[in-house]
Amino acid sequence: MVAVRDQVVFIKINGRGDFNLSLDLKKLFVELKQRGYRRFVLEVCDCAMMDSTFLGMLADIALKFCNANNPQCFPLELMHPNPRIAETLENLGVAHLFKITQCSDSPAVDYQPQALKADKSKIEVTRNCLEAHTLLMGMKEENVQKFKDVAQFLAEDLKRLESAAKN
Repeated sequence: MVAVRDQVVFIKINGRGDFNLSLDLKKLFVELKQRGYRRFVLEVCDCAMMDSTFLGMLADIALKFCNANNPQCFPLELMHPNPRIAETLENLGVAHLFKITQCSDSPAVDYQPQALKADKSKIEVTRNCLEAHTLLMGMKEENVQKFKDVAQFLAEDLKRLESAAKN
């Protein structure tokens, strides 16, 4: 669900923030940034969980969208993350990339449903997963141990998929 008010993009994540949703959301962020939007608020009170690909994608967006001249820049705000999500952000070493708020009232915006694209290629999905896990491994030394096997599998799978696509 997406809404725009006063040059701020509000995105409501319902259910699971997972690898499948991450690619659509990444494309949405890039498209909106190209249109000139610079501030994004993710309402995540109804988001039950976020997988590592989704969190890695959010961290990547936060790093790419932030102005390097302004270390206090928070292009992504996470509103109402549940304790599990907040703890995962801390454990992965990415919480500092986001403005995390627990305000009592949600913003009064008119959210519109955003359709997920069903035509994602396996190559696109695999590349996105690999990029997210590689970023997480670079954020905190402990993440290397957590994700090295996943990243290795994804890299090998991506190589195989790309090779098959060429033939």
